[in-house]
Amino acid sequence: MKHRTLRGVAALTLGAALVLSGCSSEDGSGDETSPSASETDDATSSPEDVAALEAVTVSGDPGAEPTVEFEAPLEVSGAVALSLGDGDGDEIAKGQEVTLHQAAYSGADASKLGSTWEDDSAQPIVLDDQVYPQLLDVLVGKKVGTRFLFAAPGQDGTAVLTVAEATAVRDAPVAPDPADVPDRAEGEAVTPADGLPVVTLDGAGMPSIEIPEGYTAPTELVVQPLIKGSGPEVTEDQTVIAHYTGWKLDGEKFDSSWDRGEPSTFPLSGVVAGWTQGLSGQTVGSQVLLVIPPSLGYGASEGHELQNETLVFVVDILAAY
Repeated sequence: MKHRTLRGVAALTLGAALVLSGCSSEDGSGDETSPSASETDDATSSPEDVAALEAVTVSGDPGAEPTVEFEAPLEVSGAVALSLGDGDGDEIAKGQEVTLHQAAYSGADASKLGSTWEDDSAQPIVLDDQVYPQLLDVLVGKKVGTRFLFAAPGQDGTAVLTVAEATAVRDAPVAPDPADVPDRAEGEAVTPADGLPVVTLDGAGMPSIEIPEGYTAPTELVVQPLIKGSGPEVTEDQTVIAHYTGWKLDGEKFDSSWDRGEPSTFPLSGVVAGWTQGLSGQTVGSQVLLVIPPSLGYGASEGHELQNETLVFVVDILAAY
C-alpha cells in the first residue's frame, strides 16, 4: 500500500514517476520497481529528451491546474525534467519536504491520467537521494510556486508526462531510529464485531485471513481495531511506518510488506482514501482491519487491476511522525 498506493490514478502515476525508492509496484503485484536514485548516473538527459519536453505547451495561472498540450506519441529514452519558472515563495532546499500539485498524461495518446488538483490531494515528497536527480535539478534552489515538467519511459515505450507545481515546503520530518520501531503491533487485544473477515497471526505477527462464507462486500469503509496500541493518535498529515497485508475479497493476497521482510513508510495523505480515513485517529502500536469498497480504493483508477475490487487489509501501525 505504501507510498505507491496513492489516491487515484494521478497519485499512483505521480508517486511512481517522481520517486525512485524501492517500494512495491504500482499494480500491487509486489514486484520491485526502479532502482534507487543512487544507482542512476546523474541528472544529465539527452538533448532529444529535453527537446521533447520543450515541445510541450503549458499555460494557465499559477495556483490552478495548468492546461497541457503536446503531440502524441511522446517518447523519451530516460528520465527528463524541464523547469517552467522559479516561483515567488519560500526557497526550496535539498533535504526538505516539498508538496506538489501534479497532473499526469499518457504519452501514447495525450490523455490525462489524473490530477491532484481535481481532489485537492497535493502530495509531499522529500528531496533526498531517493528521487530522480532530474527532479532535484528543477526544484532545489527554486521557490514555492515553481512549475516543472517531468517525463520517464512508461511500460508501453511511450512516456508518462507529469506537470507539477510546488505549493509548500518545510523541513522534512525526522524519522524515528529504526531500533525504536517495533516489529509488530503491541497493545491490548480488541474483540472484533461478528461477521467480519477473521484474522489469524503466526508467531512473528504475520496475518492471514478467512473470509466468512456469504460475506457481503460493504458499501462503506469498515474499520475494526484488533489491537489497541498505547501510542499517540495518528493524524492525516503524518508519515506512517506500517506492516500490512492486502487481500481481495475472494481471499487472494495481492500485496504484503511482511512478504518483503520489512515495513513500509508512506505519507498518510498519499494513500488510497480508505487507508487515510481508516488509520487517521488510530493509535501507534495498533493493528487495524480495513475493508475498503472500490470507491475508497482504486475505483477512480481506470484500468487498474484492483479498480473494481473490495480490498481487505490488516495494518500494524508501528510508528508515525
